Amino acid sequence: MKVKIDKVDYHVEMCGNGNPLVLLHGFTGDSSTWTSFCPVWGSHSQLVMPDIIGHGKTDSPEAIERYRIERAASDIKHLLDKIGLEQIDLLGYSMGGRLALTFAVQFPERVRKLILESASPGLESQEERLERQLKDGELAQFIMEQGIAKFVDYWENIPLFSSLDNLPDTVKEKIRSQRLSNCSKGLANSLLGMGTGSQPSWWQELNRLTCEALLITGGKDKKFCNIAEQMQKRIKNSKWMIINGCGHAIHVEDKEKFGTIISDFLNKGGVSFDS
Repeated sequence: MKVKIDKVDYHVEMCGNGNPLVLLHGFTGDSSTWTSFCPVWGSHSQLVMPDIIGHGKTDSPEAIERYRIERAASDIKHLLDKIGLEQIDLLGYSMGGRLALTFAVQFPERVRKLILESASPGLESQEERLERQLKDGELAQFIMEQGIAKFVDYWENIPLFSSLDNLPDTVKEKIRSQRLSNCSKGLANSLLGMGTGSQPSWWQELNRLTCEALLITGGKDKKFCNIAEQMQKRIKNSKWMIINGCGHAIHVEDKEKFGTIISDFLNKGGVSFDS
């Protein structure tokens, strides 16, 4: 369905019944990231799966300001208001994890449980943020000049996603096809407005979170394991789980285990740490 938020048409998929679970995909993704989990999570949760601004079938406006991560989080709030949902469970992956954390910081009363897969609170120092902004700007320019196909060729081969090489060809082709369905302007503007360098650092806000939180990282993803270790120390009511054998995209690399972990956390509040 389409929901208009401040002149932007958001595309949203929904399935299942129960306590609402809002699912936020990563950069270059869309709501189809999560649809295969409908039979698993839909048995206990009402899944709400928006295409984040600049992605999928949601609009890609020209104004960079429209993509700021605080503005995107506000859009999610207004989306929930229009659908008629008050308190939610919230799961975000990578870029979607940064957006989920931003939402939880800005609207803590709306979040019952928070799940962050391979996510970060941003960069702590201004120097780091400025350096990353330059890199994100160069990548955005590459997308606009070279086009979506060449960008996807590049994106598929960055070290962060090296563990996806082990997936069956059919799965890799499905991921590639979905990435190619995005538009250059939406992805470029997302990097400029919502990139890691552009977002505020939420490190100092982590100790204010009171909802129950689960951090999930892949054992091969050392960078995000280090980030999660530091986050877990600051978030009072949090657990951290490492999935051995996986890299950044755990929900793709070990879908069955990921699905079970999320169900256990949402239904029981506990997860098994024997992975």
